[in-house]
Amino acid sequence: MSRLGKVACSIIIFATIFIAGCAAPTRAIVSNESEVSLWRGRLAVRVESEQPQTQPQAFSAGFELTGNAQAGELTLYTPLGNTAAALSWSPQTAVMRSNGDVRHFESLDALIKQAVGTEIPVVALFAWLAGDNMAVAGWSADLSDHANGRITARRTQPAPLAELRLVLEK
Repeated sequence: MSRLGKVACSIIIFATIFIAGCAAPTRAIVSNESEVSLWRGRLAVRVESEQPQTQPQAFSAGFELTGNAQAGELTLYTPLGNTAAALSWSPQTAVMRSNGDVRHFESLDALIKQAVGTEIPVVALFAWLAGDNMAVAGWSADLSDHANGRITARRTQPAPLAELRLVLEK
């Protein structure tokens, strides 16, 4: 790639990140009658490389999440607001729809790993969103800024190290 091409690519990446940073994130909306939770905001996942010279793997997106760890839907959005992927799960199925393709997975864990690049403890994630600092082997969650819609969770075991950051809309 030419120097001009690298500069243009860098400008596009910067502009995308800048635009994404301007997006306003949503807190959970819970209806007592139906017990359906809805969260909106931005998420970022970073997975460190096990190879010293290799860059970490990073993923970020806008999101809308409804349901719970047993049955729910997660829609991931590009920085421009387009749907990047729609995930849905129930005790019987785990499905990802993206760019007209439909993929079925054997479990919610496999679906999430494919969508964001690493395993995320989904049951604990729903607890963290609700403000409950559920303990998970190998993970530590920082809910100190939960009231402001910010959650950070880090995985130290098993390797590689990973970090999940959520910013919820208010």
